[in-house]
This record gives sequence, C-alpha cells and structure tokens, in this order.
Amino acid sequence: MSVTIPIGPYFPSLEEQQFFELQVDGETVKSADFHIGYNHRGIEWISTRKTFDQIPFLVERICGICSASHPAAFVRAVEEICGTEVPERALFIRSLILELERIQSHLLWVGLGGHFIGYNTVWMWAWKYREPLLQLFEKLTGNRNHYAMSKVGGVRRDVSDALIPEIDTLMDEIMVKVEMLTGAVLDDPVIHARLKVGPLSKKQAIDYSVVGPTARGAGLMIDVRLNEPYAAYDKIGYKIVTQMEGTVMAQAVVRLLELAHSIDLVKEMVAKMPAGPWCAEVGEVPEGEGIGRVEAPRGEAFHYIRSDGGNYPIRHKVRAPTYVNLPSVQAMIKNCKLGDFPLILASIDPCFCCTDRMVVLNTNIGRHRVKLDDLLMLSWEETERLRKKFGRATHVWPEL
Repeated sequence: MSVTIPIGPYFPSLEEQQFFELQVDGETVKSADFHIGYNHRGIEWISTRKTFDQIPFLVERICGICSASHPAAFVRAVEEICGTEVPERALFIRSLILELERIQSHLLWVGLGGHFIGYNTVWMWAWKYREPLLQLFEKLTGNRNHYAMSKVGGVRRDVSDALIPEIDTLMDEIMVKVEMLTGAVLDDPVIHARLKVGPLSKKQAIDYSVVGPTARGAGLMIDVRLNEPYAAYDKIGYKIVTQMEGTVMAQAVVRLLELAHSIDLVKEMVAKMPAGPWCAEVGEVPEGEGIGRVEAPRGEAFHYIRSDGGNYPIRHKVRAPTYVNLPSVQAMIKNCKLGDFPLILASIDPCFCCTDRMVVLNTNIGRHRVKLDDLLMLSWEETERLRKKFGRATHVWPEL
C-alpha cells in the first residue's frame, strides 16, 4: 500500500527550509514531489534599488558557498551592456578566486557526503583540509567568505606577488589530501555499494536540463568554462570532467576529480599571472540588456540585467543552479530506498536559499512530518548493513 511521507519544511535538523512529499511502498520510493518557496529575501527587488557598484555586495550573499560566482556573473552582465574591456590581470584574479571557491565548496560537499552515509571521519578530515583555504581567502580578500572581489571593470583589490609562493605551496599540500580522499572512496566497497544509487540517465539529464556536476556525472559535456569561456579560462589548460553512470557515486567521482583539476588550474594561473592594471575605468551604465553566466561549484549561475541608463538596474533576474537541478531528484529517487533519499538529494549539492523566489503559506496541518535525523538513521543503518556484508573496509581511515 502506497503511503505519503512528508519531509520538512521546518525542523532544526533540516539545514534549509524545503518541503518534500514521497510516495512509498514499504521502504521503496515510488514517486516524489517537492514544494519550494519557504525562504524569500527579495534580492532581485532590492537590487533595483542599489547602484551598480553596490549590487556585487548584495548578490554575493545569495549563497555563502558561491559568494564569488554570483558577483562574477552580475559584473559580466553589466560589462556586456557597457562594452567594457577588462584588464587581463583582473581576469586571472577572477578565475583564481572562482577556482579556489570551487575547491573549498567541493571539499565541503565531500565532508557532508561522508556524514550522510555515516562516515563522520570523512566529514572531519574534509573540513580540516578546507580550513587552510579559508585562511588563504582571508589573506587574499580580507574575508573567509563573501570575498568582495568582483566589480564592474575588474576586481576590487590586487593579489600580492608575495602570496604567490604561499598559494602554490598550499595547493601542493591540498593535492596530497585530495588524492588520499579519492583513493579512499574508490577503494572502499561499502562506499561503492552505498553510493551506486539514484541513477540519472543521459536522456533524463537532458530532459531535466540539469547543470554542473549533476549533468557531468550523467555524461553531459556541460560547463560554462568550456561552452562559453570567460575570465581567463581560454588562456589556461581547462579540461572537462565527466562520468557516464549518472549515480550518486558518479557525481562524487566528478567532484573529486574536479578538485584535483582545480588545484592544477590554480597553480597554472599563479604561474601565468600577468602584470598590469587590475581594474578598468567604467563610466555611466548605458541603456541596454546584458547576460552573465558563470560555472559555480553547483553549476551555471545566470544573471540578467536591464538598464534604462540610470544609476540602478530596472530588472535583475537571477537563476541559481539548484533551481534547475532540484526537479531531477524526482527521477533519481524513483524505486530507491527511503534511506537513500538524503544521499540523492545531497548529490545535487542543493542550496534552497539560492532557489526560492516566493513565499508559500501551507495551512494543511495535522500530518506527521519526518525529520532529516530519521532519514539519516535509515541511511546509517544501510551503511552498517553493507559493512557487515563486505566485512572490514579495504581502506582504514586515520583517526583525527
């Protein structure tokens, strides 16, 4: 008999507010539906009341993990309207910040993925490796998060040449840790068995218009850095990373391989960093329309700007990657176990505060809600069952 299990939207254990309804038969999920709209901050409305120089500070708060991607997309849109030629050094600095952001974001995702399957040592180690990156951001930008680097015409501050050797050394240190994490994941049969769930075929990925690692994990060659090179990506050896299986495991492999590739890109960028100015003079923004696209850690961040020649945009449209990736969970969760739901949802690296655009008032009360903690227990129980099936894992995780 099919039973409806509502999950969310408001629980302390659910990091962000979102509401899901799963139709289950026993522990098998037959279908899923979701309702967005529980978090609305009015950023698009606020943007039309801010100057073009103020807006980058606003849009970097769309997402704390993508706080370089959204400003970079916004300034690209305005620069298209203005016809601004950005100095080459500024383009390299933008790319450097964006790739460092991708590394810390993917490490965060790997850590949370370990937590969802009950490998909390992975969680602690991944976040430990991420910490030096946040300290580097503070040296580069003055902030561990919300870096306030991109501005129309370039960047707000230069990268000191004295920091270049430190960046290079840190990348070498993190690469050793990333290779250890990658080898551990690929060698552990329990992780393989636990993560080979939630398949998304290439056709389904196209039908759902997914982006980022969700698309590349299903074999799609979709990446703004490849399809529409921006900043310095046409001047460095960027290569796209894909997997064909479309499972949670495939998406994990994509992110782990992208971690290593992003480290290589950072080392190449600091080696090739050109001299010269890091910001161009920009006058009044004329009347016109512009589009800015950036490959954020989760996928394409899209900004549309319309100007009437005044000091403020008259329209600012933002589309975050979770908005297009979230519907694909309906395809991935079908015929999987209820305990797999946290893994499959986490596989798209969702950010609901980026996604929501309206407020929904739900007056339907009296139904039982399932907490995320309950689903985590199901997930951990499945991991423990697989541990017993496969015996001791081939990889022995070090203790903190």
